[in-house]
Amino acid sequence: MALPDFFVAGVPKAGTTALHAALARHPELYLSPVKEPKFFLTDEQPPPAQGGPGDARTYREQVWRRSDYEALFSAAPAGALRGESTPFYLYSQAAQERIRALVPEAKLIVVLRDPIERAHSNWTHLWSAGLDPIDDFVRACAAEDRRIADGWADFWHYLNLGLYGRQLEHLYSVFPREQVLVFRYRALIADPAGLLNVVCRFLGVQQDVVTEVPRENVTAQPNPTGRHRFIGRLLRTSSAVTSRLPRHVGSSVVGVLERRLQADAQPRQPLTWEQRQALIRYFEADIRLLESITGEDFGDWLAPRGDSGGLVGVRPIGQGQARNGRRRDY
Repeated sequence: MALPDFFVAGVPKAGTTALHAALARHPELYLSPVKEPKFFLTDEQPPPAQGGPGDARTYREQVWRRSDYEALFSAAPAGALRGESTPFYLYSQAAQERIRALVPEAKLIVVLRDPIERAHSNWTHLWSAGLDPIDDFVRACAAEDRRIADGWADFWHYLNLGLYGRQLEHLYSVFPREQVLVFRYRALIADPAGLLNVVCRFLGVQQDVVTEVPRENVTAQPNPTGRHRFIGRLLRTSSAVTSRLPRHVGSSVVGVLERRLQADAQPRQPLTWEQRQALIRYFEADIRLLESITGEDFGDWLAPRGDSGGLVGVRPIGQGQARNGRRRDY
């Protein structure tokens, strides 16, 4: 069976695309040509036909047939480790259990980012694409429960995607800890060569072969002008139509509109302390759970600027002595 040996399993907007591209350069690794197939998010059933704005197009790209999924790895050289990167696997308990059932020896890589910064980057991604109609980040987060109830896709779950404590707690109940590597997004940014060596050592392939992570695109944040609202409405209303067109045609139409939308836009603007304070209470208990599970300090995520400081030195989260006394070696 041409199934993966490892997964980059989380989290969205935490450098997983760049990590996938970097690992694909290693001669002992073979990364799926479709970076985010999402196969284990469904039980070999077609994804929903509808959802939030743009979801129909995203669902169309999902690889849900097992034969199509295995075909992604058929070109892997003999002896190469196969991998794919779907950063929603950490979020989905069902996906974790499906991976365990099919690939029980799989190794999983998880990148954690300050959950508020991650959510803000997530919202900015969809706002800049004209898909989120709410022009204020905190108000968009307040709409999350309603959107979930209405069946919008996981990428709209700005806050829930950042509840890493409960997600890792379940993952560790499904996979042995020695099969899971967890590290911070800031390590990927601060010391990419050191981080890539950590990943290669975890996977059991030669180190010092890949030393650079491709530069990530900076998400633009257009101002909430009348022009943005008009093009955004056009994108949202046309998303269902373009999803039915041939893929290259639909992508071309959407691409033209998005370029018009993002013309002269500024890079993502930093959050204010007031914005962070409005959301910190949502994450505080889960951050404490995460600290208990990993034995690491994530107190900076409760501060005015998350993921600030402590950028030097790369080691996996949870390496060494945890608070519960259990030693975890990677």
